[in-house]
Amino acid sequence: MIRGLWAAVVFWLSCAGSLAAFDETTHKIVEFDDLDGWEEDNHARALDVFLNTCPDMKDPDWQALCALAQQKPDPKPFFELFFRPVMIENGKSALFTGYFEPELNGALQPSERYRYPVYRVPPESRVMSPWLTRREIESGDVMHGRGLEIVWVDDPVELFFLQIQGSGRVRLPDGRVIRVGYGGKNGHNYRSVGAELVRRGVYKAHQVSAEVIKNWVRRNPVKGRELLFHNPSYVFFRRIDSVPAGEGPLGAMNRSVTAGRTIAVDPEYVPLGAPVWIEKAGKDPIHRLMVAQDTGSAIKGPQRADIFFGTGDAAGRAAGKLRDPGRMVVLMPIQRAFAMLTEPLP
Repeated sequence: MIRGLWAAVVFWLSCAGSLAAFDETTHKIVEFDDLDGWEEDNHARALDVFLNTCPDMKDPDWQALCALAQQKPDPKPFFELFFRPVMIENGKSALFTGYFEPELNGALQPSERYRYPVYRVPPESRVMSPWLTRREIESGDVMHGRGLEIVWVDDPVELFFLQIQGSGRVRLPDGRVIRVGYGGKNGHNYRSVGAELVRRGVYKAHQVSAEVIKNWVRRNPVKGRELLFHNPSYVFFRRIDSVPAGEGPLGAMNRSVTAGRTIAVDPEYVPLGAPVWIEKAGKDPIHRLMVAQDTGSAIKGPQRADIFFGTGDAAGRAAGKLRDPGRMVVLMPIQRAFAMLTEPLP
């Protein structure tokens, strides 16, 4: 799934600033007493979220811990007895951003208001990669009359950002809600429109957010459409009826994610399903045990995470503002934790 426009902007800018190689990855065990706020967290809530995805973890040590968790132990001692906090670093500073599930207005039939289709995957795009660009898909007739439309929405800008987030909900005129999830893409690499606005000198890097980009595109409809074409990547969707509207969207583990407790991580460093202690600094600090249940194209490195904020405009505004330092510590099964150590304990 494609996650977090701001995350992508940050990643692009960091790459543009320096291509120097970082130090090799190191692993260090820290004590639970060293986790700021550990004693005050709601460990029961974290355990519930861990249980949502741990049955899908395949390694025997994780399966054993999941079986224990399913017996509903006292949450805090469970984590402290069977895990060890591991600090994984590669020389790059920690960075936290946020993502959310957008909610759009739409209809199952097109009309003057609902004119912008959300498409299923065309079969030819599965066998030809890269396929057509965003410009070619939206400006031509290749998608017309083929029955590939899932729903029509009323705002092309929100549709663009739906593609960036990778999943969302569409509220119909009768109040019903349908959910769409990532179905595929056209094979072109994602290019950040926020970074393009910075390159053009329209904004400084610290000024760019999803809301800023949306407002600029709406104020400049012709130039705005061209700006969106700067990103040749195009995402197709599938309708998801198996997830109740009140639950979160599906993450990378094909389970619903949880607002305030799910993070997207780089699975090269953090196992999907692992508990992760977050110490996010900044204006509104977050010290909380979360679970790595999602991934993102801009989430790269062991100290990089995208926090899921929930569904709708308020969640989107909160997620869009987030760009803070801190640290993240992965809770690993004990034997695995000691096996990962860069240097053996004295």
